[in-house]
Amino acid sequence: MLSASYSAGLCGIEGFPVTVECNQTNNLEGFELVGLPDLAVKEAKERVRTACYNSGFPFPYSRITVNLAPADRKKEGSAFDAAILAAIFHSSGVIRRDVSLEKRCIVGELSLSGGLRAVRGILCMCVAAKEHGFTEFYAPAANAYEAAAVTGIRVYAVNSMRELVAHLNGEAPLRPVECDRNAFLDATKRDTVDFIDVRGQQMAKRAMEIAAAGGHNILLIGPPGTGKSMLAKRLPSILPPLSFDEAIETTKIHSVAGILPDGTSLVSSRPFRSPHHTMSPVSLVGGGVTPMPGEVSLADNGVLFLDELPEFPKQVTDALRQPLEDRRVTITRANGRVTFPCSFMLVGAMNPCRCGYFGHPTHKCTCRIDDVKRYISRISGPMLDRIDIQIELPSLSYDEISAEDQTAEPSAVIRERVTAARAFAARRMEGQEHRVFCNAQLDAAGIHAFCKLDTDASALLRAAYERMGLSARGYDRILRVARTIADLASSDLIRAPHVAEAIQLRSLDRKYWGS
Repeated sequence: MLSASYSAGLCGIEGFPVTVECNQTNNLEGFELVGLPDLAVKEAKERVRTACYNSGFPFPYSRITVNLAPADRKKEGSAFDAAILAAIFHSSGVIRRDVSLEKRCIVGELSLSGGLRAVRGILCMCVAAKEHGFTEFYAPAANAYEAAAVTGIRVYAVNSMRELVAHLNGEAPLRPVECDRNAFLDATKRDTVDFIDVRGQQMAKRAMEIAAAGGHNILLIGPPGTGKSMLAKRLPSILPPLSFDEAIETTKIHSVAGILPDGTSLVSSRPFRSPHHTMSPVSLVGGGVTPMPGEVSLADNGVLFLDELPEFPKQVTDALRQPLEDRRVTITRANGRVTFPCSFMLVGAMNPCRCGYFGHPTHKCTCRIDDVKRYISRISGPMLDRIDIQIELPSLSYDEISAEDQTAEPSAVIRERVTAARAFAARRMEGQEHRVFCNAQLDAAGIHAFCKLDTDASALLRAAYERMGLSARGYDRILRVARTIADLASSDLIRAPHVAEAIQLRSLDRKYWGS
């Protein structure tokens, strides 16, 4: 007897439908699983057989052949277990033969007791199921709220195969799981940290606001204890709240990586990733035999914070150069290519030397001048060119630390200005063929179209270009930052004060790198 159920597989963060074909014949008992399965899929035979017995159903005494189609595409993981057993049940009559499985996608790993365990990438699979015309999606209960974020398809939470069989046979219908979008919107407004906690450092706060408004990469330089990490950790609190589409994209990556908390429907806050400097290039950009997202992709739509930036191996920091430009990472392996999005803001923090006190007004630096140069030179010129804003954080005086800062603003107030600046930029770019979401993403054509300078601003930028020896990339990045400063001032034209502030935010390479 031939029957079929339907499931979904993963390739990177993209799902694809899988047809599970099951044929039973009255020959000697046997169980064959074909269709280019990996080891985890092959082991499904024992999980399926034992789960069937422990669910209270007899396993068919016949020769069973299960094919996972398309047969030329590799199937990985344990997400096909439930669909395989459903196809066997349908073929043997446990699920009534008049019940159609054609528009139903079934995903889940089986436990030996017949329960359904959570699997990675459930959101990606549900998106693929909807795109390929499925109307119902059956997911393990631990994953169901994640899958329910996809609209246009009914999602059912399944605890066990007995529950699934009873539902399909009409004996005990399940109710679809609903995604609470209001709860998602409320969650996007919660901040665990706040800029009001940061004492002093007004220039650094202003630089962080500009970086947030334009999506610019930023480098914080200063001695220990000046608040570099504190500012970086609070940057997500002044970024605009995640949109629903951004949350879907970010959740897909976290789901595939297996780091989405149980019972979580969507990632509701912008990611903040802070890897240690002992990381490898593969853990940064992604990879492995089965390609998995790295830190740059896990920080998609959020912030990647590299503390003690010169301590990262040069191979690691150089691996950042292409993702910073293209905002996606393509990993090529013998069995195919996988692309992960990685649109993130880079925040780097570093001391001016190994001891941390080079140029400090009161604390003596113990480094030799050659050691200082060697330490600073670990940040390569091409890497420095990809950082739009550089800001130095001075040590705070006792009065600045101990006094109540009446001018300190909460993150919510700063976020309003940042959101308004991004909205101002969005209105300017309406109707464009290649629309971008922040000024840091402007290409050469976008800079030419939108970065219009008045006469004084043009003269100032010319003088800076000649005196500072800027590269073409450095020139473009000053224009992007100046465009963001003008947006914060609601100015259509970039004026001289905007250019002057943008130049000031890129002047530290002359002090530390001598360019």
